[in-house]
Amino acid sequence: MGSSKRLASLYDMQAQHRSILQAAKAGPLQSLTDRELNLRQQPVTIYPRPYTKVRAWVRFGPEPIRVDAVLLRSTPTAAGIGFRAEGQSFRCWVWGNAVSPLDDT
Repeated sequence: MGSSKRLASLYDMQAQHRSILQAAKAGPLQSLTDRELNLRQQPVTIYPRPYTKVRAWVRFGPEPIRVDAVLLRSTPTAAGIGFRAEGQSFRCWVWGNAVSPLDDT
């Protein structure tokens, strides 16, 4: 018996959630500092309905992990993202080049 193609995305999501929670044991979710964001000099775009799905590199303590997220806000150099795992919500700022569009194919 093979695995169901219909359920493949569900299994992928569950595996990612387990990976996120495992990485979270390494330390707190890292976010760019105020100095790095430079919000006094950089314009910020806030997306009231974040529909743009992205894949981004984040760090929990020293542990890097790639997550599926939504784009919440951005500057010319950074992206504010949000993602969930097992009912927990996470939000952080990452460098813009750590984010790429997520293909929904």
